[in-house]
Amino acid sequence: MPVSATELRQNLYKLLDQVAATGVPVEIVRKGAKLRIVADASPASTRTLSKFARLPTNPNLISGDPEDLVHIDWSSEWRP
Repeated sequence: MPVSATELRQNLYKLLDQVAATGVPVEIVRKGAKLRIVADASPASTRTLSKFARLPTNPNLISGDPEDLVHIDWSSEWRP
């Protein structure tokens, strides 16, 4: 069911969240013209990725168990 521009203005964020969650487009009628808000259906869409998945990679990042860092022998690197 199409919504008017006034209804869109009153419920903009609710309607945007609804489209993002369900993928069902929303139609808006404005001065006789029909407009649609649709979710991006491309596979590269970032809407399905979490914030952490969208972080750029860092080659200097150490990933693993932090406890392993505690037990590393740093004596060859340390200079008094």
